[in-house]
Amino acid sequence: MKFKVSHAPYIGNKIAIDLANCNFVSLLHGLDGIVKVASELLTKNIQEELKIEEKAREIVEENSEEIEFMQADEHQLFWKVKRHIAQESDFELNFEDRYNKLSHNIMQELLDEDLIDFSVSEVMVKNIIFKAINSYSKAYSEIEDSIYDKISNYKRKIVFGSEEFDLIFDKLYEEELKKKGFL
Repeated sequence: MKFKVSHAPYIGNKIAIDLANCNFVSLLHGLDGIVKVASELLTKNIQEELKIEEKAREIVEENSEEIEFMQADEHQLFWKVKRHIAQESDFELNFEDRYNKLSHNIMQELLDEDLIDFSVSEVMVKNIIFKAINSYSKAYSEIEDSIYDKISNYKRKIVFGSEEFDLIFDKLYEEELKKKGFL
């Protein structure tokens, strides 16, 4: 799944909670520092993908007349351009590889900032971080569908995309994250 910048703090929190709950990692300065480091690296990664997408969109738009003339599939062309730009930028688009690289970077930054300590292999710690990111990814779609169902069953009709809808969605989203152990 493709993350949004707003997801970064939730994922960072899940990483901190999972590291705190595993018996082989010691948190040297509490959860807040871990959440901050993980959230910042996740945000940077998400923003990097957004920049790549923006570049790809610009290229496709610049060539829209040619694309139309050739009757090419604009969506498919966008993805090819995005993959090419990502490859040039050494940015991983495959989610599993991306989460793996991101997990390693988060773990390394936590070590560099002296926020965690452990006496097991780095792979074990990296796997905790990877699983936290991956579990959030899997849970997000499920949570989102559940919330949409709840809102659609309100007695009063809530307009999708309205400020009221967004407020209700955010409130229910946080409640669901708490139930699932992300907060």
